[in-house]
Amino acid sequence: MSILVVTGTDTGVGKTVVTAAIAALARERGAAVAVVKPAQTGVVAGEPGDLDEVIRLSGVTTTFEFARFPDPLSPAAAARVAGLPPMSPSAAASRVRELAESHRLVIVEGAGGLLVRFDEDGGTLADLARELRAPVVVVARAALGTLNHTALTLEAMAGRGLELAGVVIGSWPADPGLAERCNVADLEMLTARPLAGALPEGSGALTREDFARVARSCLASTLGGVFDPSGFRSTFKLSL
Repeated sequence: MSILVVTGTDTGVGKTVVTAAIAALARERGAAVAVVKPAQTGVVAGEPGDLDEVIRLSGVTTTFEFARFPDPLSPAAAARVAGLPPMSPSAAASRVRELAESHRLVIVEGAGGLLVRFDEDGGTLADLARELRAPVVVVARAALGTLNHTALTLEAMAGRGLELAGVVIGSWPADPGLAERCNVADLEMLTARPLAGALPEGSGALTREDFARVARSCLASTLGGVFDPSGFRSTFKLSL
């Protein structure tokens, strides 16, 4: 069994699309895959959430949403505003471990960034990953500002003894500017390892078949794909 946690350097960086890509490749390999969203915010009952996108894109239908809160806030704040009990990292970890006993891979997608609060005790996705002893995929932006956000996330992970499974750019622009192109090398310097993938912008709008093809070519072998970081870098030239 294996557990993988997916977080982002911020909200809206492409965590759900990256989660779906990892799930799609695991499904292709015939693995029993489960995808978990411990806390979904900003979605009311009956509306499609992040897991519906995962199902649509990856074909993985074994998904679990542990808690849902209607306001687009941190899980802790959204639970407080709604007058609902929060989802604690310890409770989520217990349920994820149960799933891991019957699934080859359990992917846990966080809400927002690594240190966004889940409950009033200050529990975070970092606490959940640490309790599960699970490696963490960090999804980052390509644009200006990503280096500081990524560095802070990696520093927070290191301080908690969390293992990095790789940094993936969640939405690589069709026409990258100088900042995006420079950021690739700088992200690799931050992690002291090659980029673990870069999904092209608009990937979330693809058909399931096309999405699987893109996932395969745009995620590294450690995540089930054939992404070649050096080949990716060779597709653009820096004008320095």
